[in-house]
Amino acid sequence: MTLFLANARLIDPEALTEIEANLVIDNGIIAAIGAMSAPQGATVIDCSGKYLAPGIVDLGVKIGEPGERHKESFRTAGQAAAAGGVTTIIARPDTSPAIDTPETLEFVTRRAAQAPVRIHHMAALTKGREGREMTEIGFLMDAGAVAFTDTDHVTTDTKVLSRALTYARSLGALVIGHPQEPGLTKGAAVTSGKFASLRGLPGVTPMAERMGLERDIALIEMSGVRYHADQITTARALPALARAKAAGLDVTAGVSIHHLTLNEYDVGDYRTFFKMTPPLRSEEDRQAVVQAVADGLIDVICSMHTPADEESKRLPFEEAASGAVGLENFLPAAMRLFHAGYLSLPQLFRAMSLNPAKRLGLPQGRMAEGAPADLVLFDADAPFVLDRFTLHSKSKNTPFDGTRMEGKVLATFVGGVQVYNNDNE
Repeated sequence: MTLFLANARLIDPEALTEIEANLVIDNGIIAAIGAMSAPQGATVIDCSGKYLAPGIVDLGVKIGEPGERHKESFRTAGQAAAAGGVTTIIARPDTSPAIDTPETLEFVTRRAAQAPVRIHHMAALTKGREGREMTEIGFLMDAGAVAFTDTDHVTTDTKVLSRALTYARSLGALVIGHPQEPGLTKGAAVTSGKFASLRGLPGVTPMAERMGLERDIALIEMSGVRYHADQITTARALPALARAKAAGLDVTAGVSIHHLTLNEYDVGDYRTFFKMTPPLRSEEDRQAVVQAVADGLIDVICSMHTPADEESKRLPFEEAASGAVGLENFLPAAMRLFHAGYLSLPQLFRAMSLNPAKRLGLPQGRMAEGAPADLVLFDADAPFVLDRFTLHSKSKNTPFDGTRMEGKVLATFVGGVQVYNNDNE
């Protein structure tokens, strides 16, 4: 089917531009930009001057299959993604059991086919994410793994890790690390400081992130592996990241939208929906990391979607599960950065769409002729109050519940097929 999207404000994250133009989709790709009239037989969609951008490529989404389907399934995650303008999910391997064999990877790949958006899978770097023995990286790549990570399980045995990184380097595999010093972070619930002390909560120093990153950088320099830091959330880690890039190491870094838009004080009176891994940081750290995204030092913004059921969140803060859902409120949260003047829309979509796709070798994330027609149409100014019970995710653990937000997804296209329409909500 041919679509003609008229009167759109196109966001190009490669050129960092925003233009008013029409767009033609044919056979699942962007066939033309700037066409004056609709091709014969095309279905016309009037965008009414709203923004049209490459669909979000969300690097680091937890889906509860296998093992925790009651928290999130591929079907519900796909529906939430479509409603949030996320056209490609990069799923994490921290399932039960972990995705650490080709057989498990093939199972989740089949299950993911029911989702309305694209889903690619990362695999565990070590068996069971236990840091003792590397997985069969080559076989997992053959089965479709796009990257390797033990998520927030930091390998403490540097010999095992160095061997895994060296082997990954020989295969050209991308390794995603979680920069934290595990001894310091053990048992921590918040970032250390006056607020943590006043609340009587165990804290972790921001230096734990820098120490973890410095160790990983040394191993990257030794092995030559392609490496991505899943979340850089503190100002103290930024100089190390800058030095690694300046030295020519193949290093990129990401940050979650929650760490860009919230700070440690949002925990308030022990609100467990604000318990994250790593924990929310100081306002000074938040602003430094936002600036790092604007400067291109931090490459990727992700939702770090982590569903948790009511039973695991309605506990004392120290005992409650970490993480928050983010697929559906990713874009409205990002609009906070746009409306506050921190980042332009092209800068945001460079970090949310283009850069993660490039890092993983995917063709998505571009607003260019010949690129896949994975697109999101949205109104950046539409106000609403978020009600967590209206979310498509099975789990409702969002820190933005009851928050007044701006930015609504109007339509989502995957391969030229409209998979979400706000009018049908």
